[in-house]
Amino acid sequence: MHPYQNPALPIEDRVSDLLSRLTLAEKAGLMFHTMIAVNPDGTIADGNPMIPSASSLLRDKLINHVNILTFAPVPPERLAAWHNRIQEIAAGVGHGIPVTVSSDPRHGVIDNPAASAAAGGFSAWPEPIGLGATKDPSLVRGFADIVRQEYLATGIRVALHPMADLATEPRWARINGTLGSDADTVSALIREYVLGLQGDALGPDSVAAMVKHFPGAGPQKDGEDAHFAYGREQVYPGGMWDYHLKPFEAAFEAGAAQVMPYYGMPVDTEHEEVGFGFNAGVIEGLLRQRYGFDGVICTDWGLVSDAVIMGTDMPARAWGVEHLDRHARVLRILEAGADQLGGEHCPELIIDLVADGRLPESRVDVSARRILRDKFRLGLFDDRRFVDPAAAARIAGQPAFRSAGLTAQRDSIVVLTDRPVLAAVPGSGIAAPVLPLAEGISVYLDGVDPVIAAGYAKVVDDPASADVAIVRRAAPYDPRGVGFEAFFHAGRLEWTDEELAPVLELTATLPTVVDVWLDRPAVLTPFAGRAAALTGSFGSSDEALLDVLFGRAPSRGTLPFELPSSMAAVEASREDVPNDSADPLFPYGHGLPLS
Repeated sequence: MHPYQNPALPIEDRVSDLLSRLTLAEKAGLMFHTMIAVNPDGTIADGNPMIPSASSLLRDKLINHVNILTFAPVPPERLAAWHNRIQEIAAGVGHGIPVTVSSDPRHGVIDNPAASAAAGGFSAWPEPIGLGATKDPSLVRGFADIVRQEYLATGIRVALHPMADLATEPRWARINGTLGSDADTVSALIREYVLGLQGDALGPDSVAAMVKHFPGAGPQKDGEDAHFAYGREQVYPGGMWDYHLKPFEAAFEAGAAQVMPYYGMPVDTEHEEVGFGFNAGVIEGLLRQRYGFDGVICTDWGLVSDAVIMGTDMPARAWGVEHLDRHARVLRILEAGADQLGGEHCPELIIDLVADGRLPESRVDVSARRILRDKFRLGLFDDRRFVDPAAAARIAGQPAFRSAGLTAQRDSIVVLTDRPVLAAVPGSGIAAPVLPLAEGISVYLDGVDPVIAAGYAKVVDDPASADVAIVRRAAPYDPRGVGFEAFFHAGRLEWTDEELAPVLELTATLPTVVDVWLDRPAVLTPFAGRAAALTGSFGSSDEALLDVLFGRAPSRGTLPFELPSSMAAVEASREDVPNDSADPLFPYGHGLPLS
């Protein structure tokens, strides 16, 4: 037994021993964190043209940090079996360094490959912005603890979340992944999120939180996203740079193990105008020195190499340093203070840099030590290397977890208006609020599953035969491009006349309840005075919504951001200032309680 294999020794001693034995190639392999595909049956996927083969990553490139991509639902027990298969491969390579498996969020009702996966066999919860609508730290702590248990059972040991970004720019496409616009509220939720994943200290029963996107990706110029060259600029016209750091400070206080900087480049600040992953002033100056963060820093995906993603040509997000070649980009990232390159699988570039004398191997050792430390703390070298597929089937998606997720979906729904309507009490001649709806009434549906609704009311096909209509719509946006870019809902927050017409026609015919999935703020002005009731949801199933509408569950949610009254008000607001539009239709925190 080598010292690094002895669980009785202190972790730092084990790290030092293993580090002294590794080849440069093994150290370089540690410093890449890339995508890997999983077949629905739990076998290793080696034939996907977008994703390198597992054999190539693990055996040839000696990479052992992988972000799982599932192109179809994978049952938890099969995900666990897949995890064991790749660990078996890794055990026979070099010094047998175990694989660390990571995942983007995968506990939502909504499936968006650009940000998160639908729950599948895991418990289903509202999107993060829905957790923000609850404003309940204990609920978020419970959510994160259930995520921890389900991830741990299937072998996922790094959560590529939470997002500590603030939803200060209403047009930004990634608001759905945030916890809201108010820094103090988000800070309280982020703290519990990290503690729920990791516990009081990172250990064998933890899932490491990779908090993103430092130093706060919310203030995107004109709301465009930094995945794309047209959205690379982050701006601070309100001078609120420090405001966006508050949730990260809460994450650090909670002991967050890892951090991911964003793609964006700061404009007109004291910092160099280069992407945050290349930015020494932000990573080394702020993160390492000001905050004393000595955990793993992993860049966002694809800062070095051009790629094709979902049929879309994606140039490397090397904003501000596009002129550099791949070797120079890697060197710039490491000199800035990062440890891992996300979404890349080119350790040969680090080997070249060392061989050419441009990068001292001692700098590689600094990052390799941090990375190995987390593997040891997570117990991957010991009894946490393999998982039990039968236990994964029993733990993930168990009834208690699903029930907790459904309760959170209900708690996140916000009742925005509930107008007195004469027809709300049929035949009485009395006007009353339409909510809660009476069970057994006749309902006309648009965007709601009639099979689910049949458990609450009589579903009819003709609005003329209905007492009430229930309509669900997603917030509007400008379609952008194809492939990967199409998943980013950006641009306008208003519906077109053509999009509004069928809903407004219903509101003129009978009392209509309109629910809007608010993955971003939307301009609800056309509905506010016409819908009998107006609700906002944040990744809730039809069942969760109907439970609230029919009074089976109380309405507790309040808005996690303000809802503007017009696009003109949005365009006049400042990207870095929370809830900054003039005369909002509904202010931050608005919500009508129903019991």
